[in-house]
Amino acid sequence: MMGLFNQAAQKVYKPRAAVDDDKVPDDTEPDDTSILDENEGSIIASLISQLRVGMDLHKVTFPTFVLEPRSMLERITDFMSHPDLLFGAENCDDPEERFIRVLQYYLAGWHIKPKGVKKPYNPVLGEFFRCRYDYPDGTRGFYIAEQVSHHPPVSAFYYVSPANKVCVVGELRPKSKFLGNSVSTTMEGENRVYLLGRPEDKEYVISMPNMYARGILWGKMFLELGDSCMAKNEQTGHYADIQFKTKGYFSGTYNAIQGRIRRGNTETGEISGKWSAVMEYKNSKGEKRVLFDATKDGQNIAPKWVAPEEEQETNESRRLWSRLTKAIIAKDMDAATEAKTAVEETQREQRRHMEERGEVHVPRFFQERGGRWEPKLQLPSDPREAIQAVERFIWPTLPPSYGPSSTSSP
Repeated sequence: MMGLFNQAAQKVYKPRAAVDDDKVPDDTEPDDTSILDENEGSIIASLISQLRVGMDLHKVTFPTFVLEPRSMLERITDFMSHPDLLFGAENCDDPEERFIRVLQYYLAGWHIKPKGVKKPYNPVLGEFFRCRYDYPDGTRGFYIAEQVSHHPPVSAFYYVSPANKVCVVGELRPKSKFLGNSVSTTMEGENRVYLLGRPEDKEYVISMPNMYARGILWGKMFLELGDSCMAKNEQTGHYADIQFKTKGYFSGTYNAIQGRIRRGNTETGEISGKWSAVMEYKNSKGEKRVLFDATKDGQNIAPKWVAPEEEQETNESRRLWSRLTKAIIAKDMDAATEAKTAVEETQREQRRHMEERGEVHVPRFFQERGGRWEPKLQLPSDPREAIQAVERFIWPTLPPSYGPSSTSSP
């Protein structure tokens, strides 16, 4: 096996027959693929020559040209990009309709991704990202995410819009493995959605599909979502099993999804389409409706406000990775590597000092309860009081550029 990788590093090896799953699908979209130049390809091959199939990649340092210029803590906000799909769901008397609205919110977040095959920065322990959303009707949403564990890596996040009666809490535990001509990332963890206007529903729990970077040894590199995710609400009895299809699975259509929804043991509808284009829902009567059209509505992303870097704390994501981000945008890979190494070395030194003193890292914004990470905040039931409490929780001292406090918002 290592002989194969060594020959790949020398750029003279050509496999007799690549595995079908590692070929670029015929309908692969241009933005989903990456073509490496000679220098980048040789760096990748040199890196891979050190690996073994099945190896955990958490401790492997990837070259900076495969990085997306933002932290994973910020990338999670992609799922808060279309809040209008979820706002008002508590007003639906039909529990199945509320369940469908939650699925809409979740599925609409996948179309947002960088061009080519890129991975966000791995957050360091204690790193956090926070932002605010200002919606057209004058209401606001708030988001905070923190890296609460380094070994294993765990990212906890919390989004809430008290005026719109929506809350999302969750954690991600990504695990990457080298598979030959692919790298797989198992996205453990879950999203828990709460419709605050329907407390009797309690939580809607949604898991994540896995991600695959194909063609890292030969051919074009491209990204796929694969395997399945589950959504459920135990109070209403609704469940959904959604398959994210990889090349060669069923019809082999790229970016395809297919899922079935049931209430108890009764099937009530199905989901089909492409997560990068149009997704539809068909109920048990055969009636169809569009869940989300990424080609039509994908650009209608809710903008977020983030404090300027000079007003951020030193371990806030954008400030922490500022030098790396600027170097990547400038395509200065030497400077990018230097900046990335500096952050990682500082983190290792801090952890070493903590270990020497017998200290244990205590997350600032989240705490673990029963295997789940939850914000250190008790949200008041009154929307106005909730807004004040959330604002104080995320920004104990408001940045100068924050503007008027949210207490003046509806």
